[in-house]
Amino acid sequence: MADYYRDVIRLLRDAGFEFRRQGRGDHEMWWHPKTGISVVVDRKLRSRFTANGILKEAGLPKSL
Repeated sequence: MADYYRDVIRLLRDAGFEFRRQGRGDHEMWWHPKTGISVVVDRKLRSRFTANGILKEAGLPKSL
C-alpha cells in the first residue's frame, strides 16, 4: 500500500511551507508564511488523488 505523506511533506517544505500545528486525529496544519495559504495533511495519506489535491490546494503542481 502506497504512503504519500512523506512525498507531500517534502514538496511542501521545498515550496516554503512550515508546520503550523497538530490538528484533530492524524491531521497536521501546514502554512506558507508569505502567501498565507494553509493546508491540512493526513499522516495516513494513502490516496494519490488526495495527495495531488493537497498540492493543488497549496498552489503547487500535481507531481505524484
